[in-house]
Amino acid sequence: MFSPKIIPLEDGWHQEIKVKAIDVLQSMLNNGLDKRSQQLFAPKEYVQTYTTCYNMCTQRSPYNWSEQLYQRHGETICAYLTETVLPALRSQKSDYLLTELTKRWANHKIMNKWMQKFFMYLDRYYVKHHSLPTLDVAGLKHFKTLVYSEVKKDVVSAMIALIDAERDGAIIDRGLVKQCVELLEAMGMGSLDAYVSDFEDPMLNATKDYYKRKSQQWVESDDTPRYLEKAERALDDEKARVTAYLNPASEPKLLRVCELEILELRESTLLEKDGSGCRALLANDRAADLARMYRLFARVPNGLPPMAALVKAHVEAMGNDVVARREAKLEAGKEKDANQDPTFVKELLALHDKYLDVVARQFAGNALFQKALKEAFVEFVNKDVGKFSNAELMSSFCDRLLKSGGEKLSEQDVEAYLEKTVQLFSYLTDKDLFAEIYRNQLAKRLLNQRSASDDAERLMIGKLKLRCGSQFTGKMEGMLNDLAIGVDHQQDFDGTLPSLLEGRPADAPPLPDFAVQVLTTGYWPSFPAVDARLPRDIVACTEVFKAYYDKKNSKRRLAWMYALGNATVKGTFHPKRGAPPKAFDFQITTLQAVVLLAFNVVADGGDPGASGAAAPPARADDGENGGGGRRDNSDWDYEQVRDRVNLPDEHLKRVLHSLACAKYKVLAKTPPGNTIKNTDKFKVNPAFSCPMRKVRIPMANLDESHNPKRVEEDRTVAIEAAVVRIMKARKTLDHQQLLAEVLSQLAFFRPNPKVIKRRIEALIDREYLERDPDTPNAYRYLA
Repeated sequence: MFSPKIIPLEDGWHQEIKVKAIDVLQSMLNNGLDKRSQQLFAPKEYVQTYTTCYNMCTQRSPYNWSEQLYQRHGETICAYLTETVLPALRSQKSDYLLTELTKRWANHKIMNKWMQKFFMYLDRYYVKHHSLPTLDVAGLKHFKTLVYSEVKKDVVSAMIALIDAERDGAIIDRGLVKQCVELLEAMGMGSLDAYVSDFEDPMLNATKDYYKRKSQQWVESDDTPRYLEKAERALDDEKARVTAYLNPASEPKLLRVCELEILELRESTLLEKDGSGCRALLANDRAADLARMYRLFARVPNGLPPMAALVKAHVEAMGNDVVARREAKLEAGKEKDANQDPTFVKELLALHDKYLDVVARQFAGNALFQKALKEAFVEFVNKDVGKFSNAELMSSFCDRLLKSGGEKLSEQDVEAYLEKTVQLFSYLTDKDLFAEIYRNQLAKRLLNQRSASDDAERLMIGKLKLRCGSQFTGKMEGMLNDLAIGVDHQQDFDGTLPSLLEGRPADAPPLPDFAVQVLTTGYWPSFPAVDARLPRDIVACTEVFKAYYDKKNSKRRLAWMYALGNATVKGTFHPKRGAPPKAFDFQITTLQAVVLLAFNVVADGGDPGASGAAAPPARADDGENGGGGRRDNSDWDYEQVRDRVNLPDEHLKRVLHSLACAKYKVLAKTPPGNTIKNTDKFKVNPAFSCPMRKVRIPMANLDESHNPKRVEEDRTVAIEAAVVRIMKARKTLDHQQLLAEVLSQLAFFRPNPKVIKRRIEALIDREYLERDPDTPNAYRYLA
């Protein structure tokens, strides 16, 4: 068996490897590669060189040349980089340097690849056994040490110059910059350290300086919208720049630098710029510009609070203007100070609609701006002007929407207005006052059959319940339930009525048609009890119903509220003797019917009388009907009327005013005038005339829209309950903590701290609490 021929180191290197492989490879790199060729070396040529290296590395010692070949591999690459690559790079500047570098880097990767193929056997055994860098890594290190370290400063400067040129609008070779970035990434040997320290940090500093100059130019020459357009475009361009040729890890750092210089450091100047700042954009309804402002400053840490503060200030100023216009009208006498001002409420609703839409659309419903909107509306919605509070104006606006004959709107429009009003109501601090007024107005609508829709009433109560809970609307729901149950009660009463009338005398006059509505005292507002002297027909009606009700509910007591009833009274007038009579149906309240029937004139023989007086009513609701009458239409002075009907002056004067001084003068007053005095005289107006057969005669309310004293009493109970509830849980608490917790628990009103202190004193007097003897300004709960 023959031993293989020994290959000396110099022979193998100079005669085979260098001449047939390395020199050929370097020549091809220097003269330009044939792009049409898929392989630089044919398989036969490559295998021949590989075999020579293999044989030289597998010879027995001392002829194993693995160490020497590994060393000469590195020396060959270093020599090529030093003698060929570096001189070519040193002669170039700016972007020409980048072009040459990318070309030489591409050549180096080819050379490194083929050198690794030629000496592959070294990687398999020698490198592993001696823990040396692989041939590929060694080649990269040589390039980094000899080439990259020398040119990196100039290369990075040239790259930054190209990026700045592109920012200024120049068209650059993005592919060239991308190739340079890839080279920088490769120099990290598997990490981004070289990219970050050598390129990214200088690039970020250059970006900071660039946008510092640019933002100064923009802020001096442009208004805020134009500046923000440029800022948004710049940020989009920087993001696209990262996608095009920078490492993705640079994006957050690059954008943060831009945001700092363009937005964060210029924010106060931009937001408050005269004529184009945030408030100017709001005033001019610049929706697109506001949306852009929000988008940009949302990118900046704590960028939105200053903007939200300006939004709050603007909305508050707009609301104060609405309040000031109403105040000016009242002071100038252009508008009567009444509990109804739909124009004012609609202005507030329109303002709320407008800025609620701005917050939702332009500010993406951000919580900061929702809070700013709420705080602004709380500020001016609770500014009361005139005698009537805004809570009462809002409740009266709802009353107009919900009662028949009010606002002429479709069901959808009514529902939309109710929803908007409830949103506005949520800003009231005195929600309990609104509830009290609304409950009184609801009671009048329901009892006077003036409610346009039961569904709308329930819808409104449902909206209030959603905002404030069932405790807030419990009494209102009870009122509606009373009316629903009342229908069944009335049907049962009508069915029982014939048996109740069996014991009446045969000559007794028939009862008029009447209906009674039973109300639960706890649900309805407290109404003044009026003890009037009723006509006998009405008395008969009340007695019949009382007998029925006592039989059904033996443990309940009925209290008649005559001030809440209504009646239809038929009146026949004879303007002149011999002229045909004129008949009218008067739709009036129970008290008006009582007074009107007191003036009824009945001639001898039951004839209505030739003097032209009102005849007995043909029909009455709620138990009203006339009985008896006068024999002539002589004047009655005020005292006589009062003695006859037994009404208090406060009520009687309002009733007489509605019948003798208002639009429909059913009674004639002497002397004529618009006020009722104790010296006036009254009689039926025989000349009364009206083009309509049915005449509704309104009357001024006998009670206020709400009882302030009752509201204060309810608040007192709520404060004391909150104090006791808190102290029962905490046992001991100092004054300030107790005050804070009470205020946090009272959702429907905001009491003055002095009022809370008085209630605490009252609870101490009643021995619910005591002062802590060991701690000043502290209280203890007494079980």
